[in-house]
This record gives sequence, structure tokens and C-alpha cells, in this order.
Amino acid sequence: MRILKSAVLAMVLALTVLLVPDGSPAPTAFTLVKIDHAEGVDVDPDTVWILAVGSDARMGENPLRSRGDALQLVGMNTRTGAATSIGIPRDSWVSIPGYGSNRVNAALYYGGPQLLGDTVGDLIGIDPDYVMVTTFWGLRDMVNDIGGITVQNPRAFSDVYLWPQGFREGTLRLNGHGATAFGRIRKSLPGGDFDRSANQQRVLRGIQAQVAGRADEPGFIEEGVLSVLQHLDTDLGPAELFKLAQAVAQVDPGKITGCVVPGGIGNVGGASVVIPSTSTARAYGDDARDDAVITSC
Repeated sequence: MRILKSAVLAMVLALTVLLVPDGSPAPTAFTLVKIDHAEGVDVDPDTVWILAVGSDARMGENPLRSRGDALQLVGMNTRTGAATSIGIPRDSWVSIPGYGSNRVNAALYYGGPQLLGDTVGDLIGIDPDYVMVTTFWGLRDMVNDIGGITVQNPRAFSDVYLWPQGFREGTLRLNGHGATAFGRIRKSLPGGDFDRSANQQRVLRGIQAQVAGRADEPGFIEEGVLSVLQHLDTDLGPAELFKLAQAVAQVDPGKITGCVVPGGIGNVGGASVVIPSTSTARAYGDDARDDAVITSC
């Protein structure tokens, strides 16, 4: 009953914010776009797939036509409460429809969310239903608004520019700036882009756990939904927003899985890129397509 009430409340607040905007539009920190499928792989109607993208845009730049810094294909099963994320290293060298081969994150720059969704769909074998693009400042502010997150860090690392004090090994409590840095650093990680993608999944789990843990606090859902929606740009109607609110609310923290597409390091035109294992990417997609569960990485 609490889950249903939260979803209904989210829908009411969504309508309030989207249909009765305040006097001056707030800067867009989140964009939610529905993806058109010319021909797609059939999926279970209970499973919703969202491509979560962290845009590399800076203030004043268009987040929808910048390169994607973080790429996570997230599936949620509204019947079982299961959820999974398939991480795609941003430097993965892939085929981009209509543009030849390039790093996967270039698809957002070339053709926006639709082209990036098509590109990831070709790699994994699952066409996302929606693409959610967030900015660095959007993620930072959202984590601060929910009171910070907890992540389990398997190794100590730092970055002289993003986080010079370093992240120690073990359980960490992070504010918005810390969570953003935790998901962005790669050069000091032994697995580079692969380890960064895994850290991005740890941030997603931390956000989900924090929201779930505070959902019963008076006013938390109201304030959280308003915080996001005041900075949301979307082409979705009320019915679809309600569907997504239900999907997120029904995720069971004990049924979350996730893997990062593996691969090797290659060189194209003098630039270092990731050569993804396309067979493994498809295997993850085949495994999770119908029920949003990956059996093993």
C-alpha cells in the first residue's frame, strides 16, 4: 500500500510541476525521453528498460548533444521487484547507426538520446524504452537532497583534480560532490573505464538504498519528487510517468544485480579505446531481457 501511495503521490506532484510551472524555468538537470522502436526485440511487458546517461556537458552546454560520460542500461521488473544494470564503458568502440564506428558515447553528441538508445540497443540486444540524461550538477544536487548515500568501495583510490583526499576502502558515506567524483574517476583505477562503470553502479545502488530507507519519513517523498521534477524536461505523458514511478517504487533492494560489459584496450587512430566483448554484451542482454536479472557476470 505504501508503494502504491508513493507512486500516486509522485504522479500528482509531477502533474503539478509540469502543468503549473513557476515563474522562471529552472535549469534542466534531468531529461527523460521515450525511445521510438522501428523494430525492436520483444521484451516481457512487466520489464521496463531505461538507459541512464551521465552527460559530459558543462554549464551552458546542451546535455543532449554532448558526449555521455556514464552509461548504464537499467532494467526493472514491475512484477517481481528485480532490477539490474548493464554498464557500458564510455570509450567502447562500437558501430553507430549512420555514423560508422566511434566511441559509444559519441552517439549522444551525433544524434541525441534516440541515437544513443539505438546504439546501445544494437550492442546489448535490448532496446531501451526510455533514455534518462542527467548532468553532473543534477546528480550532485539530487544526492544532497536525499541526504547523501552509502557505497561499498572495494579499493582505495584518488584523483588529484576530482578528489585529492582520496576514497578509502570499505563503507563510505558520500555527499553529492563525493558521489559525482566517485563515479567519474577512472585513471587511478586498475581497471580504468571498466572499474569506473562498476563504481557508477555502486552509486546507483546507494541512491536506491537511501531513497528506500527514507521513504516512510514524513515529507521525504514529496520533497524528493519536487526536487527532481522542478529540473526535469520530458516528453512523457501522465500515464507513462505513473508507470515509471511504479517501476522505481517496486524495486526490491535484495533483487538488484549488475555487470559491466568486459573487453580489452585497443588503439584507433592513435587514440586509446575499449574493444567491448560483443558476445558477452549480448549474453547479458539475453540473460536479463525478460526478467531484469543477470545470473552471473
